[in-house]
Order: sequence, then C-alpha cells, then structure tokens
Amino acid sequence: MQSCDVLIVGGGPAGSSCARQLSRKGMDVMVMDKAVFPRDKVCAGWITTAVVAALQLDIGDYGLKNVIQPITSFRTGMINGSEVETRYPDVVSYGIRRFELDDYLLQRSGARLQLGQPLKSLVRDGGQWIVNDAISTPMVIGAGGHFCPVARQMGAQLGADEPIIAAKEIEFKMSAEQFDDCRVRGDMPELYFCKDLKGYGWCFSKGRYLNIGLGREDNHGLSGQLGQFCDFLKQRGRIPQDIPENFHGHAYLLHGHAVRKQVADGILLVGDAAGLAYPQSGEGILPAVESGMMAASTIIEAAGDYSHARLRSYSSKLNQRFGTVTNSSGIAPQFLRNFVAEKLLKSEWFTRHVVLDRWFLHSNQAPMHAS
Repeated sequence: MQSCDVLIVGGGPAGSSCARQLSRKGMDVMVMDKAVFPRDKVCAGWITTAVVAALQLDIGDYGLKNVIQPITSFRTGMINGSEVETRYPDVVSYGIRRFELDDYLLQRSGARLQLGQPLKSLVRDGGQWIVNDAISTPMVIGAGGHFCPVARQMGAQLGADEPIIAAKEIEFKMSAEQFDDCRVRGDMPELYFCKDLKGYGWCFSKGRYLNIGLGREDNHGLSGQLGQFCDFLKQRGRIPQDIPENFHGHAYLLHGHAVRKQVADGILLVGDAAGLAYPQSGEGILPAVESGMMAASTIIEAAGDYSHARLRSYSSKLNQRFGTVTNSSGIAPQFLRNFVAEKLLKSEWFTRHVVLDRWFLHSNQAPMHAS
C-alpha cells in the first residue's frame, strides 16, 4: 500500500495550488484525479491579475507554449439591450484555456500524480484514511469541483437542496472564415446580463479560439435561453453564424448561498467542492487558488494533528477572506432586479466601478500571495 502526507482529490487550480504550497514545505503530496491531463474543462477561461499574482505565474514563460490573451477592456450590457465599452489603461485580466492552464499548474506542483484514477472508496482507519484500498494518508483534500466525491463523504447532498448555478459553454478553434466573421476582440471580452439579472452570457476571443456560454441560478430552460443568447450575438454580428452546437454543461455553488461542511477530522474542502464561487460574477478560479493556499497553511500550522479542532481555523480563514453566509441569491443583489437594472447597466460609472471593478475584477480586495 502506498502512503503520502496529504492526498488531494482533484487536479484543478484549487488542488494544484494546495499541492504546490505543501510540496514547497517538504511534504509528500499526491494528487488523484479521474481525468488524464491535459483535459477539457468547462469554463469561460479568463483569469484576473489577482489570480496571476496568487499563482506567481510567469506570464512570459507561460505564453511560450500556451494561450495568454491580455485583456484591457470590456463590452457589457443587457441581452437585447444597449452596450457600454469600458477601457483600462493597463492589463486587468488574461484570457486562457483551462485545457492548458490546469495541466501547467499541475505539472509544476511538485506532487506525485495519480491521473486517470477516480476515487472509489474512502475509509477511516484510526488516524488514517484508506483510499481505494491502495493509499494510506492522514490528510485528504477534496478539490474535485461541485460533484467532488470527498464532499459527498462529508454529507453534501449533491443536486438535492443546493441552489446551484448551471452553465453551458463551448470553446472551439475558429476556421479562417469564422475568424474573419468574428467581431469579438481578444482584448475586449463581452458580458451580457439576463433581463432578470439571474445570470449572464459571455463571449471571449483568445487568438483563434472563441468561448461562448451562459450561466444562470435557475437551470430550467437553460438550453432555450442559451439559444436565444447565441441568436442575439449573431444578430448583432458579434459571432460567426455557423458556430458548433455541442455546448457542455457544468454546475457550481455561489459562496454564501449554500453551506457545505468544509472541515472534518483529516479532511478539508477547497474551491468549488467547498462552494466558494463569487456571488456576483460566478468566478471560481480566484477562490479556488486562494482556498487551496489557505488549506495548505492550515495543514502546515496543524503540524501533524489533523483533528477537526486543529483544522477548523480554515473555515475562519475562508469567512475572513470571502465573507460569511449572505442568505441572498442571484448573480446581482436583489435591489437591482427591477426596472432600474437596465438604467444602471447603461451607466459608464456603475459599469466600471461596480460591475467590473468590484464584481468581476475584485479590485477592492487586497491580493493574497503565496508564502
């Protein structure tokens, strides 16, 4: 039977960030994932400068082999409504492909990798966890996204009473003809809110790749609303008429809208497994990275005592960083869900300082750096 100091189930940004921090402190870390990397991941695929800082990502080195599209502006508005263009003097985000980013982060994590290996069993034996009858470890990190099997072990009722955000997205390489027909600029992602502000659609161009999607807190009729959104983009001449139809779906929880147990004896949940996506934007990469870093620091501070009592400071760190339960719902605050919403989204000041700076770029939040 193999053994390790920490087993991380899930090789996305949350898992790889945690693994890297622990490995750099001399711990023997193993990452298990049911997929073989690189793998496709449903995601809009853009990272803020805060993510770049937290990851200590060398943009020059990363861009040698991977897509990294600087973003300096945004086009925003309501679906079938007016639009506002907001420009920044410097780069505020980057368009990336999760297919590339996740593999890059995982390969540099320093962890031993068990890829193509789903979690089948997780059994407590004294102070150890026995995983798949093959691995013994005192500490398990659940980093497997919304449907993480470790979250299920901790009592998460997946797909039951949790108010999920459901999204459908596609990312594809455009043909020469599609590239010529696409009016979405690489440095200007486009965000369009649903009229009830219970979700929004997006379209991002990253070189020859185009990413289109829509996410909503109410998944009933999602395919129909996605179709209407694509029709809107085509009518406005933003995207090619002949885009593929094989959109893929995923789900996640907004922080504060549903509470999952995040800590137990010898277990922590990070990223989407813990339900940490930002309420207004639905972004999950920055909370994933930062929660992975906080989980790592908690484990290091525990000094081998992984009882609930020693690990519960992790929940306090999450609350201090992301806030406590809000008991609200939706992509935008309730006060916006009325006739003033469209007027506010026409305002250049509101769009820049609230929608973009606060909701999407999190410029009001101090950066978190790796130790």
